[in-house]
This record gives sequence, C-alpha cells and structure tokens, in this order.
Amino acid sequence: MSGDRNRPRRDGGERSPRETMIIIGAGLGGLSTGCYARMNGYRTRILEMHEIPGGCCTAWERGGFTLDACVSWLLGSGPGNEMHRIWLELGALQGKEIRHFDVFNIVRGTDGRAVHFYSDPDRLEAHLIGISPADARLVRKFCGQLRSFRKALAVYPFLKPVGLMGRRERWRMLASFLPYFNAVRTTITVLMTAFSARFKDPLLREAFNFILYEKHPAFPVLPFHFQLASHANLSAGVPEGGSLGLAESIEARYRRLGGEISYNTKVESVIVEDDRAVGVRLSDGGELRADIVVSACDGYTTTMKFLKGAYLGEDYRKLYTETIHEPGMVFPGYFTLFLGLSRPFPEGDPCTTHLIDETLAAELTGIRHPSINVQFRSRHYPELSPDGTTVVYATYFCDIAPWRALDEGPEQVTRTRGGQELHTLPVRHGRGYYAAKRRAREALVGFLEERHPGLRDAIVVRDVSSPLTQVRYTGNYDGTVLGWQPFVESGEKLEELIKKHGPGLPGLRDFYQSGVWATTGGLIRAAAAGRHVMQFVCRDDNKPFTASVDLTAPPPTHRVIPVPVRPTAPTERKP
Repeated sequence: MSGDRNRPRRDGGERSPRETMIIIGAGLGGLSTGCYARMNGYRTRILEMHEIPGGCCTAWERGGFTLDACVSWLLGSGPGNEMHRIWLELGALQGKEIRHFDVFNIVRGTDGRAVHFYSDPDRLEAHLIGISPADARLVRKFCGQLRSFRKALAVYPFLKPVGLMGRRERWRMLASFLPYFNAVRTTITVLMTAFSARFKDPLLREAFNFILYEKHPAFPVLPFHFQLASHANLSAGVPEGGSLGLAESIEARYRRLGGEISYNTKVESVIVEDDRAVGVRLSDGGELRADIVVSACDGYTTTMKFLKGAYLGEDYRKLYTETIHEPGMVFPGYFTLFLGLSRPFPEGDPCTTHLIDETLAAELTGIRHPSINVQFRSRHYPELSPDGTTVVYATYFCDIAPWRALDEGPEQVTRTRGGQELHTLPVRHGRGYYAAKRRAREALVGFLEERHPGLRDAIVVRDVSSPLTQVRYTGNYDGTVLGWQPFVESGEKLEELIKKHGPGLPGLRDFYQSGVWATTGGLIRAAAAGRHVMQFVCRDDNKPFTASVDLTAPPPTHRVIPVPVRPTAPTERKP
C-alpha cells in the first residue's frame, strides 16, 4: 500500500486529504485503532454487531455472577517494556489494581504430583531440581535462559512495526538484542516438545508442554520464556475489573477522544469503487461512507465475505483459500464451563492444568489434548462475584468440527426486536449438540467434585460455551479466539506480507486490517496492531504519527498474591 493522498482526480483536481474512517469491529483491535486514529485527528466511527465492546475480551452476567471469559494474564500490565506504554496510551489500566500470583501455572499429573511453575527463576530452579535431581543440568539451562529474558523484555519492540523502521532503526533494534542473542537463538529454534522430551522425570517431560495452560505443539521454547519473564517482571498480571472492564476502559478512552461507536450494527460488505474502499454496506441495506475503511474483525470474513475474495493477490489468496484450512494454521477454539458456587473454596488454586486420562477425555467432545485448565476465577477477580462465593472456570482446547457434526441449525442469525436488529441472539443447535454439552459439563463437574468434595452441591450457576458459541458472538473463523498461529507457515507468512505491503491488501486503496488477524498473538498484539495500522495510515497521508498516555486517572498499582503448595488430593495417590 502506498501513499496517494494527493493523487489527481479524474477531473484533474487534487485528491482531498483523508479525514474520515470507518472501523469494523469493537474488539481490542478496533478500539485501539479508533483511539490512535483520534489522537491523529481522524474522524472515526466504529461499527460493532454485538451490544458491548471487547469482542473475545468479554464477560457476561448469570445469576449475580460475572463470568469472565478472557484475561488469565495480560502481557504489558506492568512497567519496564513497550507493551505497558501501549496500555497506558489506551487508558486500559489507569486507576486499577493489577494482581499477580507468585505461581504462573500448576501442572498436575494423573498421579496427583504437581509442578509449580514459579516465574521467579531462582524459586523455579530449586523447585524443579527438588522434583528431579537427575534433571538438574537441564533445569539450570532453562532457568538461566529465563533470567536473560527478564532483561531482554526491556528492549523488545512493540511501539513501531518493523516494516516502517529505517535501516538505522533496525540495526539499533538488533544491537539492543546482542546481549541476549544466544538465549533468543537457542530458544526460537527448538520446539518445546523436543526440549521437554530431554527430561528424565516423566512428569516434567509432560508438564513443560503445559506451562501456558494448554499444549502448543508448534511453539518453540521462546514464547514460554517470554510469558514467564513477563510474569516475573510483574508485567503479566490480571487487571481489576476483568476482561470486559478492560474493554470498557479503552472504549471510554476512545469516547473521551471524541470517537463515535454504533452497536447492533452488522457490516455485510465493503463498498469498493475504482479500486478504493469507500464505505460499507450494512445488514439492513444502509450504506456508510468514509475516506478510509479499517476491518478489525475476523480476517476470513473480511477477505472472503466483505470483499468476496477480491484483492488478495497470489500470497493472500493461498493464505485464505488453502493454508487456513490446513491443521494447526489457526488457533483452536475453547470449550468452557463456568460454575458459580454458593460458598468459598479456599483450597482452590488460581490456575491448574490437570493432565487427564483417556476415559475422561472421551467425554469431552472435540478435545485436542488430554488436559483441562481449571481456574478458581474469583481469586483473580473477587469483585465480579458476591461475597462468600466462588467462580470456577474450566476449559480445554477444542476443535469445532465435532460440534458442527452435531449441529442442526444456523450458526448465527439476525432478528428484529422492538424495531432494532440484533445479531448475536441464541440459536437452536439440535439435540446431539446439547447432549454433548451436558455430557462434557457432567464429566467436568464430576472431576472437580472428586478433588473438591461438596462442590457439586454448592453449584448455583452453570454456563457452558463451545466454539460455535464463539462464532455466534464474534463471527470468528472456526470459533478461534486468536486467529493465525505463530511459528508456523500461516503466521510467518502473514508477518512477511505485512512487513512487505503493510496491513492492507494488494491493489485496494484506502483499506487496512487491524486486530489479531493482522498479527499473531493475544490481546497486547491486538492493541499494538491498532497503533501500527495508524502509523501506516499517517505515513500514507504524509503526516507525523502521534500518541500520548491517558492522564485522566492515576497509574495502576500492583499486588502479589502467594499460592500455597497444596498436598496431594485425597482421591489421588502417588505411585
């Protein structure tokens, strides 16, 4: 995409400056794009088909409980890195308490033994060697690299896209990584599955794959270090108010900057004239026009529905018509069980990944790996449930195909209530689908009851979601919550194309993509994408990019919460 602000019109006059922008989607990518657009003087309107902001970063109410469906850790929640600067520019964290647990995750084997993944490398090293002295050498290597990554986070670039860096900037960036070169080189070229296989202890051999809650077979060791190092630096905590609170804070920043947002507004297509995006057509037949269109929603919907497969070029066409359908190219979806409990369960840890047997796994439709992640979520967000109660959040990585095989109805519908179109209302799925949800729910409740006697009788709220639920609320391809997988062909190709062309599409002017589908990674990547897109927009309009920290509230505060070492549960026995 090249700058063409002053391209001559057909009548010979000069093209007027671009001033107005439509942004499709009020997830974090769309909200971030809107904030940075307003900071740089563009008049903006965000269009969102749901009734609330946040996209996948969301929560909902059930029986007096707020069920938080997203943030288990937030990269950049603490200072000392460029990620934190982005959140402060977006007004996401100001005035909030950020909570940190001294254990990032506990991985518990089927025999009841547990590995506590402390983010502090000294404590982690002592704990792991205590579990398996025979693995001391490999443990020291891992923890030594973790110490290097704690320092490397300060120079990791997030504020400016590499594609806009000049040669001198790139050399400066590479030079800043020289002290950590060996740690980065040796961890980005080795898969965690290969590294973990070197452990002699069978629990460590398996547990290292689940540091990040679920198993990521294509991940090298590097992202595991990145997350643990961020956590150790108090920059991967959870923000007071939870996921929806985070989105609402950014929405408030956007509105203070003068941005407009329209909910219950579903885009059906992007209007293109003379190879320019000039607006959008809505589900009710209406049209909205603007100088710039930014799609911050699902990439497959954007390219194959909004634009009907046009303007892809050879590389993007392969990405969206071939690569996307290959296994492992897109993050899977989740099956999620929420339980609201009428009393406290103080023995419930904030976060545990349980490795499960094949009998339990067989009850869980679509499961990718025999494991479940269980969080006693009220430890993260006590303000989101009534005093004296507990929220449990149990999830597993889930393929959508087995759920679709049970489905009998549409995955998303638009209905009118009181003269207003609504696009995310419940749909009928069929008996087989609901039976599979009940079977998974009962299996998980039974598993939890064995480890926390009395839990079943304390249940006052139940809520279950599948990847098809994600499709209904967000339209995301196959119910994914993150889009492209990093470290595989799809994610690497996307990064290559954005470095080369920017966040647009070949041959289509005045159009950009933002959010997680324009990058790879989680919430901080979505937020950074909005900043990056606006840097490309400003470059194309020959104007300087500007951004500022929100000063309407004080900086966040931080609290570290200890996680005690629990004894083996009564129903579990060591061999």
